[in-house]
This record gives sequence, structure tokens and C-alpha cells, in this order.
Amino acid sequence: MGTESIIILTLALGFGFYMAWNIGANDVANAMGTSIGSGALTLKKAILIAAVFEFAGAFLVGSHVTETVRKGIIDLSIFTEMENGTSILMYGMLASLLAAGAWLQIASYFGWPVSTTHSIVGAIVGFGIIAGGAAGVDWGQIVKIVMSWAISPLLSGTIAFVVFLVIRHSMINVPNPVQATKRWAPAFIFLVFAILTLVTFFKGLKNLHLNLSFSEALVIAAGIGLVASIIGWLLIRRIHVDEETATHGDVQFVEKIFTHLQVMSACFVAFAHGANDVANAIGPLAAIVSIVNGGANALVSKTPVPVWILGLGSIGIVIGLSTWGWRVIETIGKKITELTPVRGFSAEFAAATTIVLASRLRIPISTTHTLVGGVLGVGIARGIESLNPRVVRDIFTSWIVTLPAGAGMSIVFFLIIKAVLGNFSATI
Repeated sequence: MGTESIIILTLALGFGFYMAWNIGANDVANAMGTSIGSGALTLKKAILIAAVFEFAGAFLVGSHVTETVRKGIIDLSIFTEMENGTSILMYGMLASLLAAGAWLQIASYFGWPVSTTHSIVGAIVGFGIIAGGAAGVDWGQIVKIVMSWAISPLLSGTIAFVVFLVIRHSMINVPNPVQATKRWAPAFIFLVFAILTLVTFFKGLKNLHLNLSFSEALVIAAGIGLVASIIGWLLIRRIHVDEETATHGDVQFVEKIFTHLQVMSACFVAFAHGANDVANAIGPLAAIVSIVNGGANALVSKTPVPVWILGLGSIGIVIGLSTWGWRVIETIGKKITELTPVRGFSAEFAAATTIVLASRLRIPISTTHTLVGGVLGVGIARGIESLNPRVVRDIFTSWIVTLPAGAGMSIVFFLIIKAVLGNFSATI
């Protein structure tokens, strides 16, 4: 390994960790913002829970979407045929990591819930255009990703809308809300755990070398969901409620029960977020490692993502969420619409379902878009007037700004890195 390769690899490790740190700082609100906003969790408890499940999702199933970010955005043939194309590609990946991380840090400082996926995709597109021209970008793949950005909040919002209405009509707007909740809550527990388990195990967990058939995964998912629902049922039935109070429509007791369900759904979202968004940090890093080990042609063949790279991204996300994560939580959890445990559960369940499905399909969606879509779906179900239009407008504006901001910063960093490292390579 030459001196230039050692320097590039060292910078890649630092920039990759920096990007992962900023993902944790900005996106922890996606997993825990609604739980804190509804009062289901304190900030300290939310950070602890998120740390465990974010790490688990990133480390165990994060490699699936990494392939798309690593190879699906740039047309590699442009760089394999270009003079010094290998070095230019590595410079570009370094610039992408640094630009995306820097933009996320700026956004986190101001409490803006922006998309980490937008940031890294925009950054990669930026250097792809400046290094290889418009032909250096796989625009077909970009169109698919952009479509997913529109589809994910719509799908999540629709699911949240339906789930909230089902909960409201079956457990809240009934003569005895508490008894109805005790009857139906175990079904929601089963659904949360069964879906998470099914999607995770069905041709998942590649790092553990488990390749289960659909029927095998379905049996395991049903079993885990059943055990979880039984445990939930046993815990819920222990809650004592004055029946006379309950029959007069006091839904505070229902919200208390759904507090526990929201914590479960928050774990679901944290796991799903770690699985999907770790790719934004380790995708370019994995590309650089592959190039250092085997040249640009190494990216053409499908190679597994090293476990240590997944570990680095996972640790970075956890440290980021535990240090700066609180800055974005208030926007997600309190400013879009007023949240309660029932509403927060509906949004989180919808977002998690959308995110994990996208992870299994290797589509790098925006967790921010997905959760905001879920929160908006709950707000619309309550009535459009329950939404804060100014906050919604600001969030949508930040989404639009993020991609060009990532691209512009990437171009600047690419030119700087190319000039510095290019001159350094010429002297050795």
C-alpha cells in the first residue's frame, strides 16, 4: 500500500466517522422525537434506547443499502477509463463524506431536520458532475431515488393516517376506551414485532450468514410477535382503572397504555433507521476501501461490506445521537403537530414499516421524509388545522435546499482535495 493510499484511507476513516456522527446528531429525532414530544420518554432514556437499537440495526442489517449508495449513483465506467480515474474517484468520495457531514452539522446546529440521504446523494452527484461531466452520474438511478423520496412520505403518511383512525374508532371513540384498548393493544404489539422480525430475517442478517426462506421467516416472526403480544397483554391487564371513570370517555388511561406501545415502536424506528441510514456514512467509505484494495475495477464486482466498516459507522451514529441529537428533537416532536402517545405510535409504526421495507429492497430513502410523512398523516387525520403550517413550510424548504447544498459543498471540497493530494502525489 503506497503513501497516497494510506493517507486517503486515513482521511476516509475520519470523514466516514464524522459523517456517521452527524447522522446520529441530526436523525436521532426521527427515532425518538415523537416519543419525547408526547412525553412517553425522557431525553436520557430515549438516547439510551436509541443507542442500543440504532447500533443493532446498523451493524446487523446495514450492509444491504450500502451497495446502492456505494455503486448505484456514479457510472463507474467513466472513472475506470479516465486517466488517474482511480484517484479522482477516491477524492470524490472523500469530498462527498466531508460535504455531507459538514452540511448536516450546520443543520443540526440550527435544529433543522434535514435528510442525510439527500445530503450524501447530492454530494456524490456534485463531484460526479465536476469530475466526469453529466455522463459521470447514473441519472436513471437518481430518478429512482428521487421517486422514493416522494413515495416514502406518502406511503408513511397513508399508513399513519389509517392506523390512527383505526385506533381512534376502536379504542378511543367508544363507550369504554380502556377495556377496548386492553382488548386490541396486544394485536398492535403482535403486528409491530411480527413485521420487524419478518423483514429482518427474510433473506436478511447477511453478516450472520442466515438465509431463511419466506415460510421459515414467517414462522419465526409469528412466534416472536405472539410472545411479545402475550407479554404485553399480561402487562396491560395489570393496570388498574376505575371503570366508572373509564366509561365516561376519559382517554388518559388509554394514552398511558399506549405510552408503552410507543416505546416499542420507537425501538422499531431506531432499528430501522440504523439499518437504512448507516449506508450514508459507510457507502463512500466502503468504496474507498475497495479501490485501495483492488482498484476501481473492484467496485464492478459485488463484494461484501467489511464488518469493521459497519462497526465504525454504527459507533459514529451512537456517539452523534448522544451528544448533539437533542437539537433536532424539538422540531420533530413538538412543532409539527401536538403529539400524544397514540399519535406518536401511529407515526412511528408507519415510518418504521416504510423504512425497513425500503432497507430490504435496497432503496436509500430519507428517514426524515418518512417520519415527517407519518406525523403529517396523524395531523391530517385529526384535521388539517392541527398542523403548524410555518413549521411544515420550513421543513419542506430545508428538504429542497439540502441536495444542492450537498452538491455545491462537495464540488468545493473535491477541488481542494484534488489540488492538495494531487500535488502531494506528484512529489512522492
